[in-house]
Amino acid sequence: MLTKERAHEIVGTFGATPRDTGNTAVQIALLTERINGLSGHFQNAPKDHGSRRGLLLMVGQRRRLLAHLRSSEPKRYVELLKELKLRK
Repeated sequence: MLTKERAHEIVGTFGATPRDTGNTAVQIALLTERINGLSGHFQNAPKDHGSRRGLLLMVGQRRRLLAHLRSSEPKRYVELLKELKLRK
C-alpha cells in the first residue's frame, strides 16, 4: 500500500522539485509502487477480480508512460528502468 509519506519520498527522489508530481518519471515510479503493493495482495486473495482489473489498468498506464518517456528522453528511460528494476 502506498502511504502519503512514501509517495512524498518517491516524488522527492524522481522529481525535479519536491512538488513535481506531473513528471513522467514520478508518475511511473508511483504506479510501480502501487503495482508492487497489489501484487502481494493477490497471493492472499486470488479471487479478487475487481482489484485485478485495477492492476491491469495501472500496468497499461505505466506501459504507455514508459513508451512516452522512451520516445522523448531515451537516456532517462534507461536510467529509470535500472532504478526501478523493471526489465531484466
